[in-house]
Amino acid sequence: MKTLLLPSGNAIPILGQGTWYMGEDPVHKKREIDALRLGMDLGMTLIDTAEMYADGGAEEVVGKAIQGRRAEVFLVSKVYPHNADRRAMLLACERSLRRLGSDYLDLYLLHWRGSVPLAETLEAFESLKKAGKIRDFGVSNFDRNDMLEASALPGGDQVAANQLLYNLMRRGAEWDLLPWCREHAMPVMAYSPLESAANEQRRLLNNPHLKEIARRHDASPAQIALAWLLRQEHVIAIPKAVDPAHVRENRASLDILLTAQDLAELDQAFAPPLRSTPLDMR
Repeated sequence: MKTLLLPSGNAIPILGQGTWYMGEDPVHKKREIDALRLGMDLGMTLIDTAEMYADGGAEEVVGKAIQGRRAEVFLVSKVYPHNADRRAMLLACERSLRRLGSDYLDLYLLHWRGSVPLAETLEAFESLKKAGKIRDFGVSNFDRNDMLEASALPGGDQVAANQLLYNLMRRGAEWDLLPWCREHAMPVMAYSPLESAANEQRRLLNNPHLKEIARRHDASPAQIALAWLLRQEHVIAIPKAVDPAHVRENRASLDILLTAQDLAELDQAFAPPLRSTPLDMR
């Protein structure tokens, strides 16, 4: 699996597995665990979760999936904004680690900005890092102004990644945020790379241009959409899949080489931004 380097020098795989909506129904737990394990078998050892997902239920699913395999996994979780102060973050991190069955996280992210001052959040991250509870820390749903503010604070130069809603239909981050992240060698983690709401996913995957490119490559539209993300500099994709066929499809997207013609057609079908726009968020 191809990797990127975080600013700390730690390597992170460019294709992983998301877990949003996992852990919500015990009936599906075994299927979710099996899907994550299959993804790991195929080399998708980056697993992203959050304390918010199913109120910790997704972390419990991940904990079962990685049992006995922790050393091969790059584990990411996210903290609620209201738990982002010095004391609450320590407790939140301990709860996440307990659910995950691990004594450390490879990357711990602030899920989105809240009322806790960024300076205090960065101090809390630093404390967890010094204690060995996390190896790196970062943010999620931060726009360029947020990143500028964070980078100017003590510890801000250690922010390792920014997780964003980024896909073919949501390219606003390309205007100024992605260039800023690339300039600072900071990977962007694209969540909902194939959209999440059913109607939006249909709109994306039924696009005739995307379907035609998929036909030329003997691939699915979803694979082309992922391949487009994975060719972007400093971008990581974390699609969620529970069906084994979809897990295998996601992994195979890494092997698709898009041509200049493909990319031009995708730009025509899904236009890049022409001006600064508010950051999309889910």
